[in-house]
Amino acid sequence: MPKGIVPYEEVTATVKILATRAIEGRNVWIHAPVLQARLSLSPHEQAATDELAGFTERLLDLLPGLRDHTCGRGYPGGFVERLQEGTYLGHVVEHVALELQALAGFPVTYGKTLRGPEPGTWDLVLEYGTRELGVAALEAAVSLVTAVLAGRHFPLPETMRELESLGERTRPGPSTESILRACREREIPVISLNGGLLFQLGYGRCQRRIQGTITSFTSALAVDLACDKESARRLLEDAGLPVPAALTAASLTEAVAAARRLGYPVVVKPRRGNQGKGVCIELNCDRETEAAFRIARNYDEEVLVEKYIPGRHYRLLVIGGKVVAAAERFPAAVIGDGEHTIRELVELVNRDPRRGEGHGRPLTRLEIDPVAVLELARQGYTSESRPEPGRTVFLRRNANLSTGGSAADVTDCVHPDNALLAVRAAEVLGLDVAGVDLVAPDISRSMRDGEGGIIEVNAAPGFRMHLSPNRGKPRDVGRALVDYLFPPGSEVSIPVIAVTGTNGKTTTTRILGHLFRQQGLTVGMTTTGGVYVNDRCLLDGDTTGPDSARLILQNPQIAVAVLETARGGILRGGLGYDRADVAVVTNIGPDHLGQDGIETLEDLFWVKSLVVEAVKGDGHVILNADDPFSPRFARRARGEVVYFSLHEDNILVRRHLSTGGCAVFVREGSVYLGRGEKAIRLLRLQSIRAGMGGRALHNLENALAAAAAAWVAGVPPAVIRKGLRTFGSDHSHNPGRLMIHRVGRVTVIVDYGHNAPAFRRISEFVRTLKPRRLIGVVGVPGDRRDDQIIDAGEVAGKGFDELYIREDRDLRGRQPGETSGLLYKGARRAGLLPEVLHVIPDATDALREALRRAEPGDVVVVFYEELEPVLKTLRSAKGQEGRPEAPPQKAASQS
Repeated sequence: MPKGIVPYEEVTATVKILATRAIEGRNVWIHAPVLQARLSLSPHEQAATDELAGFTERLLDLLPGLRDHTCGRGYPGGFVERLQEGTYLGHVVEHVALELQALAGFPVTYGKTLRGPEPGTWDLVLEYGTRELGVAALEAAVSLVTAVLAGRHFPLPETMRELESLGERTRPGPSTESILRACREREIPVISLNGGLLFQLGYGRCQRRIQGTITSFTSALAVDLACDKESARRLLEDAGLPVPAALTAASLTEAVAAARRLGYPVVVKPRRGNQGKGVCIELNCDRETEAAFRIARNYDEEVLVEKYIPGRHYRLLVIGGKVVAAAERFPAAVIGDGEHTIRELVELVNRDPRRGEGHGRPLTRLEIDPVAVLELARQGYTSESRPEPGRTVFLRRNANLSTGGSAADVTDCVHPDNALLAVRAAEVLGLDVAGVDLVAPDISRSMRDGEGGIIEVNAAPGFRMHLSPNRGKPRDVGRALVDYLFPPGSEVSIPVIAVTGTNGKTTTTRILGHLFRQQGLTVGMTTTGGVYVNDRCLLDGDTTGPDSARLILQNPQIAVAVLETARGGILRGGLGYDRADVAVVTNIGPDHLGQDGIETLEDLFWVKSLVVEAVKGDGHVILNADDPFSPRFARRARGEVVYFSLHEDNILVRRHLSTGGCAVFVREGSVYLGRGEKAIRLLRLQSIRAGMGGRALHNLENALAAAAAAWVAGVPPAVIRKGLRTFGSDHSHNPGRLMIHRVGRVTVIVDYGHNAPAFRRISEFVRTLKPRRLIGVVGVPGDRRDDQIIDAGEVAGKGFDELYIREDRDLRGRQPGETSGLLYKGARRAGLLPEVLHVIPDATDALREALRRAEPGDVVVVFYEELEPVLKTLRSAKGQEGRPEAPPQKAASQS
């Protein structure tokens, strides 16, 4: 054996799945759902496929479809080349999991394998068909690779049967999928609710819901009436519609008596039921009626005996008061060949790939159940009979697809009188979506002549027979339902504005919310401080991830959604929305490095880029022209780019305007909204209240970003002007951000800053207030890298005259004193002497001591972890429990 080649028996099967996580929305890997997984390959994480004797050959023999995988090389066979050149086992598991899903009927293609954070671990990213299938395919892939490594047999056929069945059970059914496909075509966003059984179409106040083909407009009373076949029949009869005579029966004796009274032939069915279960048709004697009653009683205590109406069976689909499709239905049957038994013929028919369990495929598998046994006996057969060639043998007389029937499209043949009958039947029961079952000699002839009748009106009708008829033209009834819910030209969603960046996200989000509320709109916001509907907090805490976004988008009151979208939520859960109307990137700075695999600003740019990519084609991307990453964001943006800048001579803004672009910029102390050569003067820079008379430059940037986003979202300039003048007049507008309090003759500023850029900007602003001394109470989250914490300490040391160094309650994996020690080191590097550096780990103790030692004219800046303890300490220091007053301001300059 060649040197370096490892035989099977020397390879220990150690591939294990350590963790999995599904990301349903758009994510940094792909704009489709993915499964993230961590594998352990220790101690063979370095084992390459070219060193494993026979591994590649055995793998390809088992899964020949792997030969078509491109593996990023752009041509089939790329993955085989990687196997032959030598690739690691984690990469192999990735491709096997994708191939198993493809064989199960879900042709997903995206995958990526990366080294994990610990020795012997690998991180996988896999596109999936359904979440359950993705996990199962990954588990099967690990088992398969392990078996190939060990030279053991792997039961591929059995595994594939299980994966195919799982995929069918967990994917949306044909009816639902046709509706979701129509939503994609019309760019209507969709949220999966309740484990995928319930779907929300559209966001906020524009939303509609569907469960199967039941809609937000479907009356629960109407559904109950339709399910009670006798109540429905009576209502239809009272409305003058043709229905068969019928009687109810609760016992065998009553059923036979009812059949005799009506006169044979009759139909026996459960009074309450669906999908044709327990229905027996064209019964001609007491014995058959008794057998049919016993079957029907398995589904309901009460049985309906109806007069049989001869004719052909039709289903007319009514949506929103219109017949949108019609099909002729045929009962489940087999055709004899003189050789096979009926049971064998059923098995042959069920090999048709269009047939499956339940409603997952165009046709349902045939079944020899008690109804079929009864029907075969009526024709003189058993399941072991061998019918002569060409003989059609029915397994039942009712023509439901759910019991194995088939259909042919007859939409273009329906007589207008018959279409009107179907519409009236749906209206009588109050159903907006209904499947009306008719029996008639010919659907193209009017039933007004007295032939035929309505035998049932179904709530939640299946769409399969219309989407995939055995014969005739398929009908896009999913699109018809979506057009009913969202008539062409109507609003299909609310404006969605996503705000990301390193600093300023929360304030920008709150300013935007304030601007939209000036128009009387109900605004939903997700921020670092909680989830809000207008000024009402629904959920407290750091709520900037996808779950919080969905909480707002699912709220039927919301007219505008402004979603702060942070790095952590993007990485761990993707986006909580589909595509935004407006995306805002405030800036990119050195924060959160060393977390979740993000080590550099380039990595952070990669994560934030998802937000500018997930924008509608006619949407807008708002970028900070003063940030060096903005030109690169612009190249990745899907919508129109709009720049904002505080600098009058920003070259990026000038060039953008010269090519007809949009920008919000400053000229001679005033803010302008510009497109090309045209510009609208908005207001003086000093009139922006949150900018503290033009001194708080970071808040001015946030205000310009918000103004740009509101402008392109359709907010009139006059409303923007008013909002910028008034935002910040009350602490409730922006709690925890640049809040100014008075404690005696000492000014206290409370802010959420927790990194070097924030410390720098706040200290620069406070210096413009000309304090006697500038005192900082500072802390940094412990999950930042050592160098970031030291840098933050150095910036604080340069910006403040005295520091009180605290620690967060949540140490985030560090030892007590570790984070404060790093901040102290940075402050000393900046030149602060030990006598003005105080390490007091508890935040409230640090604030109390800073206030105790502060002198008149000093300014104390508190950078907090938790806001309420800080505010409580300040109230106590002021000797009152009332709400702090808004900071005194100079009268705003009039523009």
